[in-house]
Amino acid sequence: MGLTPTVTFEGPMSLEGRIATTIGLVIAAHLFARLALPILVHQTRRFISVTVVRGPVEERVERLAAVAPWWVTERLLVQTIQVILAFVTVFAILIVWGQSNIVLGTLTALSLSVPILGQIALTILLFLLAWIGVDVLDSWLDHVTERSEQFTKHQEEITFRVLQIVLFTAVSLAALTMWGVDLSGMLVGAGFLGIVVGIAAQQTLGSLLAGFVLMFSRPFEIGDWVQIGDEEGIVTDITIVNTRMENFDGEYVVLPNDMVSNSTIINRSRKGRLRLVVEVGIDYDADPEQAQKVAVDAISDVDNILSVPRPVAITSRFADSAVVLELRFWIDKPSARRRAKATSAAVRAVKRAFEREGIKIPFPQQELSGRAETGGFRVVESGFSDQE
Repeated sequence: MGLTPTVTFEGPMSLEGRIATTIGLVIAAHLFARLALPILVHQTRRFISVTVVRGPVEERVERLAAVAPWWVTERLLVQTIQVILAFVTVFAILIVWGQSNIVLGTLTALSLSVPILGQIALTILLFLLAWIGVDVLDSWLDHVTERSEQFTKHQEEITFRVLQIVLFTAVSLAALTMWGVDLSGMLVGAGFLGIVVGIAAQQTLGSLLAGFVLMFSRPFEIGDWVQIGDEEGIVTDITIVNTRMENFDGEYVVLPNDMVSNSTIINRSRKGRLRLVVEVGIDYDADPEQAQKVAVDAISDVDNILSVPRPVAITSRFADSAVVLELRFWIDKPSARRRAKATSAAVRAVKRAFEREGIKIPFPQQELSGRAETGGFRVVESGFSDQE
C-alpha cells in the first residue's frame, strides 16, 4: 500500500494560539470587508472619475451609468472583492491549522485555469477598448466636421459606420487569433463567399459603390430640391443603397443609387437662389423697348422676387403672332411653392402693367394673302348662287 504524503503545520504555535489566530483572522477580514472595503472602493471610484475619466470616455461612462447606476457597480465590485477575501482568509486558516496540502492542491487547480481566465479577461478588455474607441472616434469626427464645411452630417454618419465596422472586425479577428482559431480557412471561405455574393447581387453591390460615390461627391443633401432624370422632388433620405425623394404630387420615389449616379442631376437648392423665366408676347406694332421697361418695372415690385440680381427682360424671338419677351428674375430659398407663387405674381403684375400702358398681348392669329401672279383671291358671296 502506498502512503499519500501530507503537509502539516509544524511550528511552536499551540492549540490556543491557533484558535486565537483563527479568530483574529476572521474578525479582521470581517471588519475590513464590511467597513473599510466599501469606503475604499467608493473613494477610488471618485478619484478615477475626477482624474482619469475625461472627454469621450466620460460620455461613454455617463451613458453606462444611466443603465447601471454607480451604486450598483460599486456594490458588485465590493461583493466580488469580499468573495476573494473570504477565500484568502480560508486559505490562511487552513495553513494555520496545518492543512497546507489542501491549499497547494487548490492553487494548483486554479493555476491550470489561469491561461483560460486570462484569455477571457483579455477578450473582454479588447471589446471594452473597442467600445470606448467608438466613442472617441465619434467625438473626433464631430470635431472635424464642426471645423470643416466639406463634411455633411450624412457623410459623417456613413464614415462613422464604416470605421465602426472596420474597428469591430479587427477586434474580432484579433480575439479569434488569440484563441488559436486558424483564420486562413475562414479567409478563403470568405473570399469564395464574396465571389458568389458579387455575382448574385451585382446590382446591389453597384448601388452600394454608387452610394459611397454620392456620399463623397455630394451632388445633393437631404432637403434639397432636385431633378434626377425624369424625377423631380425633395430629397428625404440618402442611404448606401438608394435615394428617396418626395415629388410634388405627394408621392415617395425610391431611386437606386447606381441609377442616380448615371443620371443627370439638377440641384435647384444648392446656391440658395433660383432664376425663373416667364415668356410674354407683344403685338408687332408695339415698341419692344418700352414693353421691356414696363415689364421690368412691374416684376421689380413683386415681393417674392429678388432685387439683386435685378430682373431683366430681353427680346427673345419672333413668334407667329407676337414678338416674344423673356422675363428673367430670381427668388431665394428655392422651393416649388415659392417658384409657383413668384411666377404667378409676375404674370399678374406684367398683365396689369401692359393693360395700363396700352401694350397689346395678341391672340394667336394667321394672315392669309394671295400671290400677285395668280390674280389674287376671288371672293364669292354664295356658293349656291354660282350653281344656279
